[in-house]
Amino acid sequence: MESKHDVGRSETPNRVDVNFIDRTSALDMKTLTLLRHAKSSWKDASLQDRERPLNGRGQRDAPVMAERIKDAGIRPSLILSSPATRAWTTAKAIAHEIGYPAEFLQQDERLYHASVRSLLGVISEQDPGFNNVMIVGHNPGLTDFANYLIPDLTDNIPTCGVVSFEIDREDWNLDSDAENKLMIYDYPKLAAKV
Repeated sequence: MESKHDVGRSETPNRVDVNFIDRTSALDMKTLTLLRHAKSSWKDASLQDRERPLNGRGQRDAPVMAERIKDAGIRPSLILSSPATRAWTTAKAIAHEIGYPAEFLQQDERLYHASVRSLLGVISEQDPGFNNVMIVGHNPGLTDFANYLIPDLTDNIPTCGVVSFEIDREDWNLDSDAENKLMIYDYPKLAAKV
C-alpha cells in the first residue's frame, strides 16, 4: 500500500495542513509542479525584461526552496523552463540541488509570460510517460494557472514559490475535468510566517 499526504487549507492564514492517507493505487496520477522564478534584479535598466538575472535574495532562495521541494518528495521526471534568464537560472539551481541532470532541462519559448491557455498547451504536449512535470515560469500566468487547477487557491505565487498538484489523469490533457489535489504550496517567506 502506497503512502501519500493529503494537503488542504488550514484555518490559520498562510498555512497548509497535511494529513496522512493510504492509497492503494496511484498509477493513474500525475504530479504537476509550478515554480515561479526566484527574485530578479532590476539594477541594470538597460537589460531587456527576459535578460534580468537573479538578485542576491533570489540566488539564496533557490537552493533553499530546492531543499524544501526535495523534502516534500517532489522528484520531477521533466523540468520545463521559460528561457528568460531569471527562470532558466532558477531551473538550473533547483535541478542541481535536487539531483536532476542539467542536460535534461528543457526551455520552451511559450513559457515566457505564458497565459493559462499557453500553459495548458505546453503541458498537454508532454509524453504521458512523464508522471512528474515541473514548469518554471512567471506571474501572472502561474498564479492564474494554479487557480485554474484549484479555484481561489491564491492571490499570488511569490517569487521562488512552488505549488504542486496531484492530478487524477493518465495523460497531460488538463483541459478536461480531473480531480486535482494540492500537494504543497510553499515559498521562501512562508517558514517565517508559520
